[in-house]
Amino acid sequence: MPPVIFLLAVAVFAQGTSEFMLAGLLPAIAADLGIGIPQAGLLTSAFAVGMVVGAPLMAAISRRWSPRLALSGFLVIFILMHVLGALTDEFAVLLISRIVAALTNAGFLAVTLSTVSALVPQDRTARALAVILGGTTLALIAGVPGGAVLGSLFGWRSALWAVAIISVPALIAVVIATPRAAGSGSPVASGSAAAPGRAEASGTQAVRLTAELAVLRRGTLLFPLGLGALVNGATFCAFTYVAPVVTEAAQLPTGVVPLILAIFGVGSFAGVWAAGRFGDLHSERILVFGGMALFLGWCAFFAGAHLPAVVFSLALVQGALSFAVGSTLIATSIRAAASAPTMSGSFATASLNIGAAAGPVLGGLAYASAAGALGPLAVSAALVGLAALVFALGRGRGPGRP
Repeated sequence: MPPVIFLLAVAVFAQGTSEFMLAGLLPAIAADLGIGIPQAGLLTSAFAVGMVVGAPLMAAISRRWSPRLALSGFLVIFILMHVLGALTDEFAVLLISRIVAALTNAGFLAVTLSTVSALVPQDRTARALAVILGGTTLALIAGVPGGAVLGSLFGWRSALWAVAIISVPALIAVVIATPRAAGSGSPVASGSAAAPGRAEASGTQAVRLTAELAVLRRGTLLFPLGLGALVNGATFCAFTYVAPVVTEAAQLPTGVVPLILAIFGVGSFAGVWAAGRFGDLHSERILVFGGMALFLGWCAFFAGAHLPAVVFSLALVQGALSFAVGSTLIATSIRAAASAPTMSGSFATASLNIGAAAGPVLGGLAYASAAGALGPLAVSAALVGLAALVFALGRGRGPGRP
């Protein structure tokens, strides 16, 4: 595995911390800015919307840039937006800073996924992507609970400052270690067993943008992209409102929220590891059995959220299942879009963040209803149930299968 992949995972860790940590800070942000929790939840949705728009937009803008220039530029703006968010007292400014940070985060992740897919052969795509997504799951294990602890001790702004600070070493690593051209024979990339022709196509930008976008017409690509949006929507729906589930449904103290977030992160890491280990050879089994278990898990979470034992155990299980299935869908999408070397990463990023944008909105509506804290869990179960139905119908179509 090329060392640059592990270095990029460090940057993804910082960005994943920013993307997910607001789930444990919503009550504090709402109280400080004088807004309701559902309105504060829009910060998560705004970030996801920025990711949806930013993934294809930033990938298209930067497709002729070197990976080093694109990734470092995106990361610089990402850092500046967190400084702005930490300094403002206006919800509107905070919202804008989150959107801009999301645009640059999307660009960074899209370029990263495309670069990674060019550095390894197709039969190791899932494993390489698991390393990158491992940065996200480590953010759930350490970064998000750490942000919640900082927020409880020093205020929610300290968490934004922390993300800006930990992003600086990641920026230095990106500037030093990222190849000047995807698939180039840089010292970092040398020795990688890239698939013949893939790196060269990515590095020379041989494929026109219109030809890459035309790949979106293929059912074999739209199928995993649609499933990814539904599964990630369910994940973000429940994850964004985990604090009310813990404190209102299970009647646990606020101090337990970081622990639940960490447990979810541990499960997520296990899920990503499983997808990386087995996803290249057994993707359909992961989707079938993992998807069924994921649906049943959200149903059980909804039914037993008032029991602390259920909250603790299903936070682990659902984290693992959500990321095992989601990571497998990412790898499937990347493989299906192999003829779009510079845009494939943006397709997967946009798809997952369509779900990440819709999930918190639907969760907020459900939370504001009579269902209260249980509402987001019901929505998560419904979204995965819909994904299971789409998957079952799609498998029967034959030529449209991934």
